[in-house]
Amino acid sequence: MATETDWYRELLDIEHGLLSRVPESAPQPSLDRVSALTDLMGGTHRAYPVVHLTGTNGKTSTSRITEAVLRAHGLKTGGFTSPHLQSLTERVTIDGQPLSAERFVRTYRRVQPFIEQVDRTQPLTMSYFEAFMGVVFAALAEARIDVGVIEVGLGGAWDATNVVDSVVSVITPIDLDHQKFLGSTPAEIATEKAGIIKPDSTVVIARQLDEVRPVLSARVAEVGATAWWEDRDFAVAARTATDFGQVLDVRLPSGSTFGELELPLHGPHQAQNAAVALAAAEAFLRPKTELDLDLVRAGIASVTSPGRLEVVGSTPLTVLDAAHNPAGARTTARALADAFPGIHFVGVVSIMGDKDVAGILRALEPVLDSIVVSVNASARALPAADLAVIATQIFGKQRVHTEATLDRAIAAAQQLCPATDGGVLITGSIVTAGEARTLLI
Repeated sequence: MATETDWYRELLDIEHGLLSRVPESAPQPSLDRVSALTDLMGGTHRAYPVVHLTGTNGKTSTSRITEAVLRAHGLKTGGFTSPHLQSLTERVTIDGQPLSAERFVRTYRRVQPFIEQVDRTQPLTMSYFEAFMGVVFAALAEARIDVGVIEVGLGGAWDATNVVDSVVSVITPIDLDHQKFLGSTPAEIATEKAGIIKPDSTVVIARQLDEVRPVLSARVAEVGATAWWEDRDFAVAARTATDFGQVLDVRLPSGSTFGELELPLHGPHQAQNAAVALAAAEAFLRPKTELDLDLVRAGIASVTSPGRLEVVGSTPLTVLDAAHNPAGARTTARALADAFPGIHFVGVVSIMGDKDVAGILRALEPVLDSIVVSVNASARALPAADLAVIATQIFGKQRVHTEATLDRAIAAAQQLCPATDGGVLITGSIVTAGEARTLLI
């Protein structure tokens, strides 16, 4: 009989095989391959209704909050977020719990022959992400979930998740990221992301840049969707930062205001994500079911979002954040000041070389006393010496330190912290946050 260790070893073999495919950081803009796969699998992606999310930042936290609220209302939920922090299996959840290694392996075994058939019959073989989505759709269908809360991998219109027929779509704030694939302006990127909005569906739209709103409005009109806009149809009515996170009042599209919601996540952006998530949950449940205040409170209070302004140590205060673009870094900087006033932070930073490195560092500079640059394990990571050059231009030579590995960088930052009011922020990439989480938890 196979042991847990055996299943985990096979999971690592599967992950190695998937990584040999075209990476998810280099997508192949077409739904042909994933559509062929889902056809062979019997339409597993249509076995449950879907809340589908895209945007530049905030998708994962919004997904997690939406799923928690729906689960609190008695629904069996399936979730998909991307990418993962520490383990491949954490991307897929059933009722909030990640798939076990055994369940993932067994599902992959069933899907693998279909993946191989698509590889043989399509002009291009399936990418890492496309093959992975076959496993996701099968696992969620097998679990007989009531609702899937599914985050796009990259973009929207041609993302492999976009074969779903979502009854509710969600657009979190759109800004610059992945310009090589999605477009050079927020409006161009919005055109791609708007592709998840389906005919006759409801779309919940977070606060957007002025140039993005007309693009989303045009798509809504084109497909005959109903749009619920933040600030017009729903909003954070009030919030108070607390030691554990924050307390919120949220005005909903139905006209109700739900007050005294205790959200155990830090930062104004997480309050905004919670408002978007509640609107999405309301859109999914109505008209059959109304949101219940007590159930909403229970769902909100249960939320976790690892690697998103996550406190992982107290001596010194140590915070992980997966910000990996300038907009995300600006949000992190604002949230840090809001959640931890009076703390003097030292940054530990490793950033992917294909990102706007200077933009990320400029956003972080005002909230960091000093910075320790390093390199994470990804082949895409900018070498620490190159990162130090850019950091020195922004922070000045005296505030920049360099360490060859992430563990040494964390140790150096801890030594640089003031003894009584110091903190360490580890950020710059989802990979950086994930590696640090493995080291510290």
